Amino acid sequence: MSFVAYEELIKEGDTAILSLGHGAMVAVRVQRGAQTQTRHGVLRHSVDLIGRPFGSKILYSTDIALLTMMLELRPGSVVCESGTGSGSVSHAIIRTIAPTGHLHTVEFHQQRAEKAREEFQEHRVGRWVTVRNQDVCRSGFGVSHVADAVFLDIPSPWEAVGHAWDALKVEGGRICSFSPCIEQVQRTCQALAAHGFSELSTLEVLPQLYNVRTVSLPAPDLGAGLRPDAGPDSGPFRSGTPMKEAVGHTGYLTFATKTPG
Repeated sequence: MSFVAYEELIKEGDTAILSLGHGAMVAVRVQRGAQTQTRHGVLRHSVDLIGRPFGSKILYSTDIALLTMMLELRPGSVVCESGTGSGSVSHAIIRTIAPTGHLHTVEFHQQRAEKAREEFQEHRVGRWVTVRNQDVCRSGFGVSHVADAVFLDIPSPWEAVGHAWDALKVEGGRICSFSPCIEQVQRTCQALAAHGFSELSTLEVLPQLYNVRTVSLPAPDLGAGLRPDAGPDSGPFRSGTPMKEAVGHTGYLTFATKTPG
């Protein structure tokens, strides 16, 4: 790791700063085969960090749930995805579209593509997924006019919008792009509009946890003759207050629809 030269991709030996929420940041030394346990789950250095661009974000269950709903995924859907990354979104998509659907996932980095292919076979979901090791921005998804939905999780999604249009079925389909920075969202929306996509919308999921407890308060003093005749002087009730610590920003989810030509 150099503090002078600029590096775009994380490699073994680098120090990565993990942002786990507001006020929670952890520095880890990236080592092949190592794992880091966080409150959001386990980060595997070999597949979740090494080879990923600095500033990368990992999708959490709330983001995955939203994209599954907004892309209208169901058993039998054909989906194109890039990049594969750790495969967490891929597994969620496969569980949704099985047993009659199929996922075409494209990963730029050879090591991650091979690792994902191995894990799909180990988890017995290989029949529902095709893994391609190529640059989606240059070579596309390897299929044309078959996809019901496209999901992009890459640094420059606007460069793949044209290939997404070609991969989606002729009668239309949905696209979702995940980006951590609003500048990426702006460029992606411009590309989507230029290619003829409609119904553009960008959403951010920020779950809020509440502390629910039972409390008792005295009956209010309403003055002479106004005090309620019935009931005890105090009664328990359930109260909910927001937790001080909330889940921080993960990324923006931009959705659009392919307008039938």
